[in-house]
Amino acid sequence: MSELFDEVDEEVRREQLKKLWDKYSIYFIALMVLIVAAVGGWRGYQYLEAKKAAEAGAAFDKAAELSDQNKHAEAEAAFTELAAKAPSGYRTLARLRAAAEAASRDPKAAAKMYDDIAVDRSVDGEWQDLAKIRAAGLLLDTASYADMQQRLEASATPNSTFRHSAREMLALSAWRNNDATAARKWLDVIAEDGETPPGLRSRAEALQALLPPVAKS
Repeated sequence: MSELFDEVDEEVRREQLKKLWDKYSIYFIALMVLIVAAVGGWRGYQYLEAKKAAEAGAAFDKAAELSDQNKHAEAEAAFTELAAKAPSGYRTLARLRAAAEAASRDPKAAAKMYDDIAVDRSVDGEWQDLAKIRAAGLLLDTASYADMQQRLEASATPNSTFRHSAREMLALSAWRNNDATAARKWLDVIAEDGETPPGLRSRAEALQALLPPVAKS
């Protein structure tokens, strides 16, 4: 008798499952189709992104070859074109290289290109800081110390990646603008930083020797 009840229960379960399948199978099939389509779309997206990155890498290498051949105008144009259409990683690199190529023909124009990168919020913070340093380096011989302060003081703080370069340029700018007090301030900061590179430390000591002695009170 128990076996008969078991068979009846099994039949009832099968009937219930069949009703559920008949009612919801279309949704299950649609869900499976969506999953397959999503996976296929993601794989397609990954393939296209990898293809774009490979094409951008090849274009970047060709532009760099033009630079190596001293074809700076052509290299600048190639990097500028790449910056307009390359994936984000190559886009910033291409903009930086385009500015570097422009520096050989027009330092002020190149500095403006670096400045544009430095204020672009879509660019990573360290790339922005590098652009600030590059722009300041191009203007070091002509800009006032006040201008260099405005450009570089934030990059000269203890935790800044490019603090050593920023401090050296601030010291040089102060010296060239006959501000011995400011120059001495930055040279002291350079000397007191235990992580100052040896080469920079030597240059700072040489510049320190050129400053007039501190007046005795």
